[in-house]
Amino acid sequence: MIHPYVFYHDQEPLNFDYYSKQNFRIQESLIPNHSNLEFDEVVQFKLINPVMQAGFFDYSIICHSEKNSKNLCLYENNEYVGVYWWSHAVIARDWFRYAEHDQDLTANFDNIKHDFLVYNRAWSGTREYRLTLADMILTKNLLDHCHMNFSPLDGENHYSCHEFANPELKITTTNLEEHFALNTANSTSSADYDSRDYDMCAIELVLETLFDDDRLHLTEKSLRPMACGRPFMLAATPGSLEYLRSYGFETFHNFIDESYDLIPNPRDRLQAIVREMQRIIALDHQSKTQLWKELYEIANRNKKRFFSTEFHNDVVCEYIENFNNAMKFMHQNCTAKRWKYIIEKSKTDTRIRHDQDRPHRTAADVVFVNAWLANKHN
Repeated sequence: MIHPYVFYHDQEPLNFDYYSKQNFRIQESLIPNHSNLEFDEVVQFKLINPVMQAGFFDYSIICHSEKNSKNLCLYENNEYVGVYWWSHAVIARDWFRYAEHDQDLTANFDNIKHDFLVYNRAWSGTREYRLTLADMILTKNLLDHCHMNFSPLDGENHYSCHEFANPELKITTTNLEEHFALNTANSTSSADYDSRDYDMCAIELVLETLFDDDRLHLTEKSLRPMACGRPFMLAATPGSLEYLRSYGFETFHNFIDESYDLIPNPRDRLQAIVREMQRIIALDHQSKTQLWKELYEIANRNKKRFFSTEFHNDVVCEYIENFNNAMKFMHQNCTAKRWKYIIEKSKTDTRIRHDQDRPHRTAADVVFVNAWLANKHN
C-alpha cells in the first residue's frame, strides 16, 4: 500500500479504447454484485486504476514504448504517469544476438535474386495497410522482384471479408492467394531472422505494426535488418526514420528517396514507397551493384551501432531518467486520496467488497495513513 504501482505495457501499442462495454470483464473479487452497477461505475472502481482501493499514491505509472501518443494522453488524464522507453531495442538485442557473429550474414551480391525482402504475415487491425501494399505490388508487376509471401487468413478471417477501418486503403482484388506463395509463419517469427532470406535479397521493406497512425512506435521488426547488417525501407508512421536517426542510426536518404517517411496520408505514403521500389528495380545490374555497395556500408555501421554498449546504455539511461522523473512526481503527489475515497464509499455502498478478516477499516487505520503521509512529506 505504501509503494507505487507500475504497469508495463511496453511491447504493444497502447489502446485506451479497448476497455469498452464489449471488451471489459469485471473482477468478481472487487465487485461481487456487479450486475447492479452501471458500466461507468465499474470503470470508476476498476478500470481507470485497478489498484485504487489499495494504494496510498494518487497516481500509477504506465511504462510504454510510443511517442506522440493520444492514447497516452488518455491514460495520463486518468491518473497515470507515463514512462517512455524503447523496450524493443533491449529485447531485439537479445533476440538477434547471434546475428552479431553469424558468418552466414556476410553479404555476397552474386547470390542476390530479389531486390526486396518483404515479410507480410498478419493484416488485421492496425496492419490492414499490408493488404493494400500486397495489392499494389501485384498490380504494379513488382512481385517477381520481391521475396514476399501472403496469407489469405488472419486468424479465422479471410481478407476478402475484411472491413477496412480506413476506406482509402480498401482493395478490390480477391485472388491475391493465386499470385503469392502461402505465408505459414507464426506470430513469433519477427523474434528471429533467416540468413537465407537475407542472402538472396538486397533490401528489406519492413512492415511495422503501426502505419495508419500518428504515433512513433517501432518494434523489433525495424531493428532486425540493422542487427543483420542489411539496408531497409520502412513502412511505418510518418517520422519513423527520424526516430531511428535520433538514436544514432543512419538511414539511406543519399541513395534512396526517403521522402515517403514524411507523407501524412497512408495511401499516398504507400504509393511513394512503391514508386521508389519501382525506380530501384528498373536500374541495370551495374547500377544496382553500385547501389548495394553504398547501402551495405551504411548497414554495417548500423549493425555496429546496434550491438554497441553505447546504444544499449543510451536506451537504458533514457529509461532510468524517465522513470526517476515519474517517481519524483509520484512522491510529490501522494495524498492517499484513492484509499480514503474507497473507505468513505464503503460506508454507504454495500456493493464494495471488504476482506473477510477485515470487514471494516477502523479509525486507527486512518490515523496510520495520515501519520505515514506526514512523515513522508517531512
